[in-house]
Amino acid sequence: MLSHVYVGINDFEPAFAFYSAVMADLGVRLRFSDAAKPWAAWQPAEGGRPLFIIGKPYDGQAASCGNGQMMALMAPTRAAVDRAHASAMAHGGRCEGPPALRPHYHANYYGAYFRDPEGNKLCVVCHDAE
Repeated sequence: MLSHVYVGINDFEPAFAFYSAVMADLGVRLRFSDAAKPWAAWQPAEGGRPLFIIGKPYDGQAASCGNGQMMALMAPTRAAVDRAHASAMAHGGRCEGPPALRPHYHANYYGAYFRDPEGNKLCVVCHDAE
């Protein structure tokens, strides 16, 4: 369904460190990075899409967060959710809900919520049983 997601950032180096750590925990690989542009993208370990891209906004204006917007990234295991949340916190993220089962969504929904250093809200979730 998705081709790519582009997240606007203002400060490339801390954003790149943050997303590199989280994506590594999810088993997602770097496709490209160009600090001069600046932008970077990750893709699934198998296959080329969807891409997750961070970069300066194309219009040259400052990036800003949208109220009510959130991206949910799929984790292969509950342990990967735990690792991704810990990496997010270690790289300037802010917790919006620690890793836990959330059965009000469905019986196996195990997720964590956090914001990146620029305030963008993310979820990392595993939908599989333990």
